[in-house]
Amino acid sequence: MTSPARTALSVNVNKVALVRNTRHLGIPSVTRAAEQCLAAGAHGITVHPRPDARHIRESDVWDLAELLLQHPQAEFNIEGNPAHNLLGLVRALAAKGLQPAQVTFVPDGEGQFTSDHGYDLRQVDETLTRAIAECRDLGMRVSLFMDPEPALMARAAAVGAHRVELYTEPYAASWGGPDQPGQLQRYALAASAAAAAGLGVNAGHDLSLLNLSDFLRAAPQVAEVSIGHAFIGDALEMGYARAVQAYLAAIAAAA
Repeated sequence: MTSPARTALSVNVNKVALVRNTRHLGIPSVTRAAEQCLAAGAHGITVHPRPDARHIRESDVWDLAELLLQHPQAEFNIEGNPAHNLLGLVRALAAKGLQPAQVTFVPDGEGQFTSDHGYDLRQVDETLTRAIAECRDLGMRVSLFMDPEPALMARAAAVGAHRVELYTEPYAASWGGPDQPGQLQRYALAASAAAAAGLGVNAGHDLSLLNLSDFLRAAPQVAEVSIGHAFIGDALEMGYARAVQAYLAAIAAAA
């Protein structure tokens, strides 16, 4: 994918699958949601298939990988823990020439409600290092989900990651309150440290139309934001296309 002039928007469609899974009718359609978002200008689609398949299923991943072939300007990003089901899935996709542009490794537990912390790389994790090397060999960009700790950014580069995804929930929780400036400073320093280590910078978790522009002004190095929960909430009111346009406008406002 050609890098956009501004931060790329990758729409996480997990919550579409979560609603669909409450019935056996196949609606709402995950692929239809992705198709509408891409048609409206989203730069990519993100999924996080968990071992319990409570939202995105393996069949969705295959369907979306096929869909993304029709949108060569966009990227497919698959998140997950390489110690769970993720590596087997990306190996199978790669064997069919459908590997995602990016894999984002997340250190979550199998039954975890949602991702809530990044990798602590102060000790070498051989399993993680091997997984990174394998995905690089398969032609995928590797991003590591990380807390905004500047000292850990060089370690992410040392284990072979191409990018880090900064876990932004602490910033989102502080937005509009007295802790917001301090949180923004944390992320600005982490993004600068990542860039200095030669890493690309992504960000995600609880970013929304309210807080996105402020975040990107503080961390202009961010190449991609992955947004799901807030985006789908907005899309329920606006529709997918208008929600994409609103988030792209928030990104543009930061510039």
